[in-house]
Amino acid sequence: MTIDQLRSLIDEGETFTVEFKGEEREALNDSELVETVVCLANGEGGTLLVGVEDDGRVTGARPRHEAGATDPDRLKALIANRTQPPVRVDVELSDVDGATVIVVGVPNEPRVVGTTDARYTRRALGGDGRPACYPFHAHEMLAHEIERGAVDYSAIDVPEARWEDLDPLEFERLRRLIREGAGGDAALAGLADLEIAKALGVVTADGNVHSIRAGALLLFGREDALLRHVPTHEVAFQVLSGTSVEVNDFFRWPLFRVADELAARFRARNQEEEIEMGLLRVGIPEYPEGSFREAVANALVHRDYTRRGAVHVQWSSESLEISNPGGLPAGITLDNLLVAPPRPRNPILADAFKRAGLVERTGRGVNRIFEGQLRYGRGTPDYSRSTPDDVVVVLSGGPANLALAAYVVEQAQAGRPLSLEALIAVNELVRERRITTQRA
Repeated sequence: MTIDQLRSLIDEGETFTVEFKGEEREALNDSELVETVVCLANGEGGTLLVGVEDDGRVTGARPRHEAGATDPDRLKALIANRTQPPVRVDVELSDVDGATVIVVGVPNEPRVVGTTDARYTRRALGGDGRPACYPFHAHEMLAHEIERGAVDYSAIDVPEARWEDLDPLEFERLRRLIREGAGGDAALAGLADLEIAKALGVVTADGNVHSIRAGALLLFGREDALLRHVPTHEVAFQVLSGTSVEVNDFFRWPLFRVADELAARFRARNQEEEIEMGLLRVGIPEYPEGSFREAVANALVHRDYTRRGAVHVQWSSESLEISNPGGLPAGITLDNLLVAPPRPRNPILADAFKRAGLVERTGRGVNRIFEGQLRYGRGTPDYSRSTPDDVVVVLSGGPANLALAAYVVEQAQAGRPLSLEALIAVNELVRERRITTQRA
């Protein structure tokens, strides 16, 4: 870290990823230092600055080792030895106006980290809106590891669940989805129920069923079993007209059944207008079915099942909004949504939906959502209302840009189909009327 970067961090004050520890009045002992590292590692990682007071004054860090000095390598070893699993930090000493600041770079750990004497803290915002370290509770630890991809909730064994909690009709539904769709795993449709469950990794069995996983209940469970074993699972379908609610239905059904029901309701309400292209008539739907299907599948597959709250599908005259509990998976942001590698929060569920033919098998479902909207002259999907606790995607409705839709069709008929990147650039040009090369 350069001195300018360090000064900038200090000037910005303490944040979710930056912690100051001053030693003006009292030296920071090893236990406090290690606990602060654990706190940052269980947040988003960050930087610990020893020798900086809470108000940003640089008072300097006291020497931690012999001969009036601090050995960065010994400090790194201390932190690794007193954390479990060991946290590998970066440590360097910086001189700020004649005072020494110990700069400790803390990684964002995928697994929950504690001290060797079993102290667990996490970084969070306090009631005063300022970041601080708080006790890390057991239920929060599970959500933390699921969010970072260290644990697949759908792979967790449910000891109380039995094979009888699974509905044979839901296995038959999966076979039908594969037969009627395109891109599903045809080999899966020819297996018996237990073999399907084993192939999807939702049970462990060798003739006798030894364990039922949460994924088995979510995909094939009877409604009463889901209510007992996965009480956080719920899906809402709502139709809004102004401030009034015309439809407000909630489901606790297994996921294939829910996806089936939502698709049927979508088709029943989705209107279409036509444009003439020479001798052809091209239908322009209110909402592209592919975009809707992928958005719903993402919400069902990637939601955080440790959190309470329903997946919501809200239909209005201006937009279609789909939301789910649980923020974007670790490493995915609004800026890299279209280019980041796929990181499903529940890999077993994601694989099951791909093998059923319900989603893109390449894992590029978000690209399909964008492409479907833009090909029909609609605006780009809007994820800006997403928060760390919820993912929200809004598909814009209303009148389509028929001229743009016709242009896209013409290019495809001429053998020059537009890529997703080209569709995004053309959409921007149509909306803003001008676009610079740099912006494009």
